[in-house]
Amino acid sequence: MRRILWFRRDLRVLDNRLLSQEGNVLPIFIFDTAILDKLSSNDRRMTFIFNALIRLKEQLKTRGLDLALFYGKPTEVFQWLLSKEYFDEVCASGDYDPYARERDRDVSHLLPFTYLHDTYIFRPDEVLKSDASAYLVFTPYYNRAKSVFRQEHMAESVVASQTLIPFAYHVIHRIEGSTHTDRPISLTSIGFSEQSLTSHQRLLPEEKLNIFAGKLANYSHDRDFMALHATSGLSTDLRFGTLSIRALLRWLAEQKKSGIDTEPFFRQLVFRDFYAMLLYHFPHLVDQNFRYPFRGIENNHYFEAFCTARTGVPIVDAGIRELLESGEMHNRVRMICASFLTKNLLLPWQWGERFFAQHLMDYDASSNILSWQWSAGTGVDPQPYFRIFNPYTQSAKFDKEGDYIKTRLPELSNLPSKLFSDEAALTQNVWETYPQPIVDHKKSSKQALDYFKSVLLT
Repeated sequence: MRRILWFRRDLRVLDNRLLSQEGNVLPIFIFDTAILDKLSSNDRRMTFIFNALIRLKEQLKTRGLDLALFYGKPTEVFQWLLSKEYFDEVCASGDYDPYARERDRDVSHLLPFTYLHDTYIFRPDEVLKSDASAYLVFTPYYNRAKSVFRQEHMAESVVASQTLIPFAYHVIHRIEGSTHTDRPISLTSIGFSEQSLTSHQRLLPEEKLNIFAGKLANYSHDRDFMALHATSGLSTDLRFGTLSIRALLRWLAEQKKSGIDTEPFFRQLVFRDFYAMLLYHFPHLVDQNFRYPFRGIENNHYFEAFCTARTGVPIVDAGIRELLESGEMHNRVRMICASFLTKNLLLPWQWGERFFAQHLMDYDASSNILSWQWSAGTGVDPQPYFRIFNPYTQSAKFDKEGDYIKTRLPELSNLPSKLFSDEAALTQNVWETYPQPIVDHKKSSKQALDYFKSVLLT
C-alpha cells in the first residue's frame, strides 16, 4: 500500500494517527496558497508553523521518515504528484470548517481519501441528540459529551511499520498549474519574513504543560483575571496540532489522580468541540447569523479606532494592543472587545471576526466565528441580544489593580488604576497620548437595544 500522509493540523510525531498507517509512505505538508495569499508577509503564525515543520522533519528522520514540503493549491499538488507516481490513497486528519471540507472533497476526486479523527475529542457526528440532530445549547451538549466520553477518546495511537518513499525532501516544491520549481526550505521561499515570537510561544508543548500544572488547581477562579496568566497557553498548539488532544486528556487524567479538579478545564476543551460541531452542521454560519437579521451599522471611523487600540476604553485598547503585539488575547478580554464592537459600536460582527482572524495565533474558524456570534447575540447558543458587557465594570472586576492595562498601555502606567473603570473621569480628562472614549457606554448600549428591537419588529 502506497500512502500519502498529509500533515495539516497535526504537526507532531507523538501520538499522531498518520503514523499508525502502515506501508510505503510519502509524508507531505502543503503551504496552501488559497490560505496564504490572504495573509500579510509578516504574519507571525507562519513563523510558528515553519518552526514546527522543521522540528517535525527532524523528528520524522529519527524514525526513518521525512517530510516533503509543497507550495501551491492542494488539488494541483496532488495532480502533479499523481502525474509522477502511483499512490493508493491519501490519509489526513479530519478538518471540518467549510473551506477544508470543500478542499478535501476536491482532492478525494483525484484519489481515495481516508479521514483519521485526530483534531478534536469527538467526531462532529458523535455527540448528537437522540433524534440525531445537533445540540444548539452547550450545557446539554456537555452533559451528553461526558456520557459518551470513553477511555478510547484519549488512547495513544499505535505506531505502524512504515517505509519512506524516495523523494526530494530537501527543497520546497512550488506547484503552479502543471509547472514545478524547487525552492530552498525557508520562509522567504514562500513569501514570508521571520517574525519574533514571545518566550512562551517558543516553548515546546511539554514545557507549557509543566507550567500549567502549577496553575490548574486554581484554574476555575483565576482564568478570568487576565494579569494572572492563569490559562493554559496551549490554544495555538492545539490549533496546529503540535500537541495531541489525546495526550492533553491523558495528562489531565493524571492530574485528576493527584486530587486536582480538572473539570473546569475539560469543559473548555469540550466547548472547543461544541463550536467545531456547530460549524460542521451549519456551515452557513461562516458569515451568516443563526438568529436575528442583525447586520450592524458600518462605520469606518469606529472600526479604525477599534483596530488601532484608540477607542479610549482602556480594557478594550489593552486587549487590541496585546493582539497586535503578540497575536494573543486573553479569553475574557476577547469577550469584552467583541461585545464592545458589536453592541457599543454597533459594527457588523463579521468585521471583528475577520480582524481577529487576521491576527490571532490560535485562530480556529469555528471557535472564532461562533464566539463572535455569541457576543453579537446572533448565534445558536441562546445568548440574549440584550446582554451587553460593561467594559468598565469588567475592568474593575477582573483587572482591579490595572496590571493588565498598564502592561499593554504603558502610556497609562502612571495613572491610578481606579481611573480605568471610571468612564466619567476618562471622558473629562485629556491626555496627549491617549484619547477620550469614542462612545458613552450607557447611551451606546441603549442605542444597541433600540436597534435590535427595531430589527426584530421588521
